[in-house]
Amino acid sequence: MNENAIVDYAKKQDPARAAICNALQAQINSALPQATSKVWHGSPVWFIGREPVAGYSARKQGVVLLFWNGQRFEEPELEATGTFHAAQYRYDDVAQIDAPKLAGWLAKAGTNIWDSATELAALRAAYYAAKKKDAAKKAKAKAPAKRAKAVKKVAKKAAKKAARKPMKKSKAAPKKRKKSRARKK
Repeated sequence: MNENAIVDYAKKQDPARAAICNALQAQINSALPQATSKVWHGSPVWFIGREPVAGYSARKQGVVLLFWNGQRFEEPELEATGTFHAAQYRYDDVAQIDAPKLAGWLAKAGTNIWDSATELAALRAAYYAAKKKDAAKKAKAKAPAKRAKAVKKVAKKAAKKAARKPMKKSKAAPKKRKKSRARKK
């Protein structure tokens, strides 16, 4: 664990937020001994394998505790955030930290891990498949217009050619009309 960077993060906060950060760090380290930690994107984050599972961020007011798969914990007190599965809880005072409740959330964070790489790869694949399908649909819609345009072009070319060259007279002699056999009396 990269404890020094996380301790330094807490030291940079005002006393009230530093106390919350220190208490959360102790609880998370205790509940997730298998996790590694580091300051990631400017905030302390705990990872299991390559997946982030929990972290916190000091805000103008209080500290927000974030669980990357928190929406799947089915905990009504956790507030959904972001476009994926994250959920958060805000602490304004260290006295708000309910150790048993937090331990329960952290237990879920340690076992209910969001496989972001697999899910994001599936989303990317679905996006590009839909994009390819849409492009094929647009190409198919343009095809009749392209064919009509090509036919018009050929017809226009033929008309120009016909206008330049007068038609040649046929060499075949015109047919003579037969005289009627009925005679005038």
